[in-house]
Amino acid sequence: MTKKNKPAHKLRAQAIILLWRVLAKCSPHALWRLAQLLGPQVHRFSQRERHVTNVNLKDVYPELDQAERHTRGRESLVHSTATMLELGFAWMAPPPRIEASIVEVHGRELLDEARGQGCGVIVLAPHFGNWEILNFWLSSHFPFTAMYEPPRICALEPIIRHGRERMGAALVPTNSRGVASLLKALKRSEAVGILPDQVPSWGSGVFADFYHRPAYTATLLPKLVARTQSRVVTGVALRLSGRGFAIHFLAADERVYSTDEAVSARGVNACVEDAITLDPMQYQWEYKRYRKTPEQEQNHPEHKKFRIYQK
Repeated sequence: MTKKNKPAHKLRAQAIILLWRVLAKCSPHALWRLAQLLGPQVHRFSQRERHVTNVNLKDVYPELDQAERHTRGRESLVHSTATMLELGFAWMAPPPRIEASIVEVHGRELLDEARGQGCGVIVLAPHFGNWEILNFWLSSHFPFTAMYEPPRICALEPIIRHGRERMGAALVPTNSRGVASLLKALKRSEAVGILPDQVPSWGSGVFADFYHRPAYTATLLPKLVARTQSRVVTGVALRLSGRGFAIHFLAADERVYSTDEAVSARGVNACVEDAITLDPMQYQWEYKRYRKTPEQEQNHPEHKKFRIYQK
């Protein structure tokens, strides 16, 4: 970054932090109402988000006609807008207010049973609902470790890190040191969170069907399971349209325990699909989940294999 750009980034960060502080004072109901006002404008004027959302919905739900895809695309971007507006609330609002906004918890017994048996728990947390609220709940109730990649605007990192760590979560880097930390946490029968639907770098994944189309999927999970014999669950924080949030933990597809990375990856994607059925429009459809293709992989024959290093 040049010196000329530094002041601009600093001013932008200050404006974002101020906005977060203002939004942190709002209730989930008020934030949802604001998202209902702003979301349609995002759909109307943000060509990139609208296009990617519509393409993904067409691939995933080919039975929908154009009018229905348009309606669902707009609804999806309302929820994505709500997620962005809720960041200040999730990171800066007093913990009792956030705890009060979580009005339902389903499937907690899946975590309790695994830890009661001395097993670590790997929580697959897809880009669904509000994953920051899920992080808050998990770190409030269990020893919890998650990978963390610093934001592009460096001045925002202290705020984001504090918001995610303030209830006890341990954030580790997205590299071999971070993976080693996840392994140690799982061997202590703790919980860790990983993103199951983020496109990994070449060499760190395999292609597996996601809604009947190949999606490049990370192979970190089977490596963690093989080293620790941990249990796997899917976790999401479902938005209740202004009433707050419902935490859902779902039993994982049994294929995630396969030692075959391709089979395990298909199980991971099936877990994401199961979570999406709770409310399909709360998934982040504007994410380019299919941006890497099998044809592209053929042009990267020398890509490095992802390895887990054990300290």
